[in-house]
Amino acid sequence: MQAAENWQDDVIKVNEKITLHSIHERYVDELFALVVRNKAWLQKAMEWPQHVASREDTLKTAQGNYILHHRGYAKMFLIYLDKEMAGVISFNQIEPTNKTAYIGYWLDEGAQGQGIISQALEAMIAKYSGEDAVRRFVIKCIVTNEASNKVAQRNGFILEGCLRQAEFLNGEFHDQNIYARVEE
Repeated sequence: MQAAENWQDDVIKVNEKITLHSIHERYVDELFALVVRNKAWLQKAMEWPQHVASREDTLKTAQGNYILHHRGYAKMFLIYLDKEMAGVISFNQIEPTNKTAYIGYWLDEGAQGQGIISQALEAMIAKYSGEDAVRRFVIKCIVTNEASNKVAQRNGFILEGCLRQAEFLNGEFHDQNIYARVEE
């Protein structure tokens, strides 16, 4: 990580209630607490939460994502709702040559149903397509994850297909929908 005096928070203001803050180790304790509080719920849709056993696990993830964020190979933002951390939205991978970003997100179970992810996603798309850094945005989610499928549909993503048994989750393989949106 950069020395504290050189660190600068990338902030995207979504609206008066929602802001996105780029990952940094100063957020680790708050992020770890949020993951622990939502672990059982998160594991229904994602494999990684079961591997978060300590603050150190979260710190390592934050440090790795910080480097990728500032090198332009990924973008990880912490979602703040009314100045409280409520989740994460990210470009888990950016292919610079193809200008393609693969999107991931999760939200505190208690903050569901308010359109927070959709609004945060629109703000990220506007920023990075506006900077001509990304033009193709991709969401992959298991077929049975109704909330993620609805986010993609609500935000104008087109279903491009279904990848058979493409995601291993909770001991079994699941079919995965792949959605994309191209900003020209």
